[in-house]
Amino acid sequence: MNPRTFKGQQDKGSQNNAASFPRSSASSIAAQPKHNHQPSGKQTAPDRSSARAASLSLAEQDALLRQKALYEIKQGNYASAIDLFSLLIERNPLNVTAYNNRGLLYFQNGQFSYALSDYNNALQLNPKLAKIYNNRANCYASMGRPMEALFDYETALDLNPANTHARINQGITFRELDMYDHAIETFDLALQFDQMLSGSNTAELSTSIAGHIYAQRGRTSHLAGDWNYAVADYRRALLALSASNTALLDVSKRLRVQVKQWLGELLNPETDADFEFKV
Repeated sequence: MNPRTFKGQQDKGSQNNAASFPRSSASSIAAQPKHNHQPSGKQTAPDRSSARAASLSLAEQDALLRQKALYEIKQGNYASAIDLFSLLIERNPLNVTAYNNRGLLYFQNGQFSYALSDYNNALQLNPKLAKIYNNRANCYASMGRPMEALFDYETALDLNPANTHARINQGITFRELDMYDHAIETFDLALQFDQMLSGSNTAELSTSIAGHIYAQRGRTSHLAGDWNYAVADYRRALLALSASNTALLDVSKRLRVQVKQWLGELLNPETDADFEFKV
């Protein structure tokens, strides 16, 4: 399992069900000749549909394309979604959202150089978007360029200190560099921001994101040899992830299985070779 649980932040646009984008462009529909045999003063249903499509503004057409792309993502059709975002970029080369979302899809496909190019283009158009720095940092980390990743995580946090996803990913990168103290400090800060954002004054939070933080801090303590702290955080993580309602994200479900495995390694070290969880 990739430890970087928050791989990217997507610009989702409208959350409504995806609408079907008309196969013909507005201009080609408008150019279709009228049939002389149609009764005067009346339109058939296809004609009314064509007229509505022709009347859509460019912004409305782009919104339909974006909805279709999001629908394709939900269906797991990443190649189709990439094609749709490419069309959006072709129609509007200044579309930062399309660059970011296409970059996320390239990243998910392991096409890191293409993803990096899209993130670079997006940041050239708008260098003030924290979420895109977080996404590019994830890409750098996956390409084996951790120092560039840390720089981008820090930039994301300078722009938005409450970007907990970037802070968690930064902590994971510190841990991968064996910088355990820095990682623990980063996860501590992430928990503090999560408490502030959730309006809680207690240390025991029952939110999914807190569960992710506890899990990663526990793993860091585990690798650093602080097993008592690790066990405590693993148990907090399991409690928080269990309390996140029944609609756990798949990534949270997988993390919960992973935490059980890590905890088992500590409590039953003699069974390490045979220890297995099925997802």
